[in-house]
Amino acid sequence: MTAQTPPFRDSQLPFAKRIDDLLSRLTLEERVAMLHQFGPAVERLGVAAFRTGQEALHGVAWMGPATVFPQAVGLGATWNDELVRRVGEAVSTETRAMRSRDDRVGLNVWAPTVNLLRHPLWGRNEEGYSEDPKLTSAIATAYTRGLRGDHPAYWRTAPVLKHWLAHNNETDRATASSSVRPRVLHEYDLRAFRETVEAGTVAGVMPAYNLVNGRPNHVSPYLREQLRTWTDQDLLVCSDAGAPSNLVDSEHYFDTHEEATAASLIAGVDSFTDHGTDSTQIVERIQGALDQGLLTESDIDAAVRRQLAIRFRLGEFDPRLDPYADTKDFDTPAHRSLAREAAEQAIVLLKNDGLLPLTGQDTRIAVVGLLADECKLDWYSGTLIHRSTPLEGLYERFGADRVDFAEGVDRVRIKTSAGAYLSVPSADDATDEVRGAEGALDPALLAGRTDLPPLTTDTTGTELALIDWGGGVLTLRAPDGRYLSVAEDGFVRASADQPGGWVVQETFRLEPQESHGSRGSDESQKSHESHGSHAGGHLLKHVGTGRYVSVTADGVKVAAQNPEILELEITERGEDTVARTAAAADVVLVVAGNDPHINGRETEDRTTLALPAHQQRLLEAARAANPRTALVITSSYPYATDPADLPAVLWTAHGGQAAGTALARVLAGDVSPAGRLPQTWYASDADLPDLLDYDVIGSRQTYLYFEGTPLFPFGHGLSYASFEYGNLVAHVGENSVHVTFTVTNTGSTPADEVAQLYSRAVTPSVSRPRRELLAHRRIHVLPGASTELTFELPLSAFEFWDVVHGIRRVEPGPYELLVGASSEDIRLRATIELDGTPTTPRPVLELGLNAADFDEQRGAEIVDRTKVSGDAVTPAQGNHGSQGSQEGQGNTAELVYRGCDFGPATGTVAVTFEVSGEGSLELALDGGPVTARLDVPATRGPYDYTTVAVPFSATEVHDLHIGLRGPVRLAHVGFSG
Repeated sequence: MTAQTPPFRDSQLPFAKRIDDLLSRLTLEERVAMLHQFGPAVERLGVAAFRTGQEALHGVAWMGPATVFPQAVGLGATWNDELVRRVGEAVSTETRAMRSRDDRVGLNVWAPTVNLLRHPLWGRNEEGYSEDPKLTSAIATAYTRGLRGDHPAYWRTAPVLKHWLAHNNETDRATASSSVRPRVLHEYDLRAFRETVEAGTVAGVMPAYNLVNGRPNHVSPYLREQLRTWTDQDLLVCSDAGAPSNLVDSEHYFDTHEEATAASLIAGVDSFTDHGTDSTQIVERIQGALDQGLLTESDIDAAVRRQLAIRFRLGEFDPRLDPYADTKDFDTPAHRSLAREAAEQAIVLLKNDGLLPLTGQDTRIAVVGLLADECKLDWYSGTLIHRSTPLEGLYERFGADRVDFAEGVDRVRIKTSAGAYLSVPSADDATDEVRGAEGALDPALLAGRTDLPPLTTDTTGTELALIDWGGGVLTLRAPDGRYLSVAEDGFVRASADQPGGWVVQETFRLEPQESHGSRGSDESQKSHESHGSHAGGHLLKHVGTGRYVSVTADGVKVAAQNPEILELEITERGEDTVARTAAAADVVLVVAGNDPHINGRETEDRTTLALPAHQQRLLEAARAANPRTALVITSSYPYATDPADLPAVLWTAHGGQAAGTALARVLAGDVSPAGRLPQTWYASDADLPDLLDYDVIGSRQTYLYFEGTPLFPFGHGLSYASFEYGNLVAHVGENSVHVTFTVTNTGSTPADEVAQLYSRAVTPSVSRPRRELLAHRRIHVLPGASTELTFELPLSAFEFWDVVHGIRRVEPGPYELLVGASSEDIRLRATIELDGTPTTPRPVLELGLNAADFDEQRGAEIVDRTKVSGDAVTPAQGNHGSQGSQEGQGNTAELVYRGCDFGPATGTVAVTFEVSGEGSLELALDGGPVTARLDVPATRGPYDYTTVAVPFSATEVHDLHIGLRGPVRLAHVGFSG
């Protein structure tokens, strides 16, 4: 280092000392400016501008062409950690390569999503890996390991996990509170984050929009109490977009933005994603908080230090030493091959009665359905460089002369009240444009095309392809393949290559004329959908704007006034063309599923597991015409579709650029399918809890607790081979359990198998999972060959969260080890005995009871004890809103605490309650009559707690039941003898 070189530029010094030096040189104004997502350059020090956030969920997103891998839920379905690591490596390599030519591409990547797929109606199901925390953390760790790179000091990219915490609903996502009891918090929601962070492959996390236990995630005490205790590394916490403002604007949790920003920064948020590229408001709020004494410079320094730690790891200050600085690999043959391999491994064979594989030399194949010639992208996809649809893949593999195609759309002409028809003008000189091909820092701001002429009317009109995606949501497509869309000027044009965008502008609803202006249209739309009828007088409502199609002298547009009364003339029904095509084939493949931008996506949850009626009609038509019909579901989430009359069913997530080729190779038997379901497929909507019920234990959710019969269980997936399991041996050591068994391919096909190891506590003292995944391994086994698998399981894998003492512990007793091909297909069993800390009654005289540490509850929700930390319990409110509403008004709740030790003969003579709000409390023992009752006078607010006491007599060990009535908040219960 020369005299002129500052220490922060000295690569021989430890990062910590270099960061100290750079911090000392930055002015307060410069440090504050760094706290926005788009931090400006500090030119006097030669420090470049920096932005947090580059979407990279299954490929580099939003920045133009890139390799597109299967959706995250598809990567989860591979159950292949090593494959996913290689995918992460390819994605981060392309991130580096793209940045070398476009500095808008960031190296702080916001991926992966580790929210557990607790509820299959969650709109963002496609973004997660699994409903199981162990599988999720394994896949997430593999992906982040690939994203990070293997250099000990420098990182290829810096991955941020999304979305902290307990976030599985788009409905009211910015105001809803997830009620998460301590056992669910520690055994389920935190676990997926924890194991990945502890692996050392993560740069940080992003808090979610929602609240947990009444407190917004952006001021969560768990960032400090949990996250930052899991690693010695500096972790960067980046807010979600717009969430800092939500603390005041929609959640009303704070009165001023200065208070909210200060609370977020103190809680642990280091980078504020708000107001796009405009940092002025965040900077003003932080400065205002400093001026008001809500923040100190040390608070600012802590956040800036964590940002700088990431930037140093990314090699920004050591360009000559950065091993990834010259990365150029982009869209390489290896990346294309990997995309195909990932798509192949993600395919799950759900049922097969011998129809597959398709090995006949002269087999004539009909491929039909709305997704048969589609390669769909989602909101977090890049732009396709290569594209393979199921139809194209089958043409390539079997030859076009052996494959027939019918999409199954309804062909319609739309007639106006004047007797003319909607017509798509010719646009022969128009250029083909793909949405987002040029890249955008915020694709939500991309505008629709206005260079094409709007629809007009004439005497013949244009035949349009109508697709009903369910729930009455339609798309209309012109003969040239472009979808009807609405741009900012309100005109309707055939202009979009696909439905898409933050607000989709390509979807419409048909509303019966007589229902206009009334509330009766929903049932009419449901009736229209279920009968597949598009005829009669209708209004055509544009979903994106909420306005109706009207005809003007300038063309067809959407407007708030004068909606046009339209009649749909059906020239061809989709099920008719499907039936004709199916009847002429030897085998029929019905490709059904979803468009990831419609009816289930970010901002919109699904309402049902049912396959949309349009696609159900196509499936039934194909099956009636040809019993040799297989269903190929291509979707972001599970469906409840009865497979009884189908000889074969497959599922794949949207498989990225090589989806069609991969599917064709699996259907042909070139590759034996070995994907496994990463979440339970339930048989009907009746099996599902409420979307906002996060108590997986109490409401028996996921394969861990579900006691019904699923359509297909967690971990399920078939093969063209057969496998035999044997020689299970388990040995309990001082710190681990050593497990070995063999897997033998007893079939005639080389194939992968996914061996799964589960456990079950045989005599638990509290409700434990029916079975719980401990480990898995995907292996390739040749016919007749055997593979011995070995697993070393830490004893911590058998722990549960002890609410009495607030610790994780192993309960002594017998545990059953279950080995098999799915959570329900168990082939081998063994029982082991584990030592541990014995369960004892709750020492309530010594510790009292934290209200949230119940064993069971009815009608209760957990809320915030204060705005900083702590929990309380109150009767559940109906609207699941933020803390400002009147929770529990007129409602009741019951809390049960098992095994409370009230002492010997003298027993307990008084009980005290730490409460706020207003209402009453009742106590009973063992479900018997009420033995004590207390009215709680109104306090000044939900955070104004008081202590009240009532005589209470109990001895020895009993189950304690506490009833709550009215909007009372209970934080703690104490007992005295």
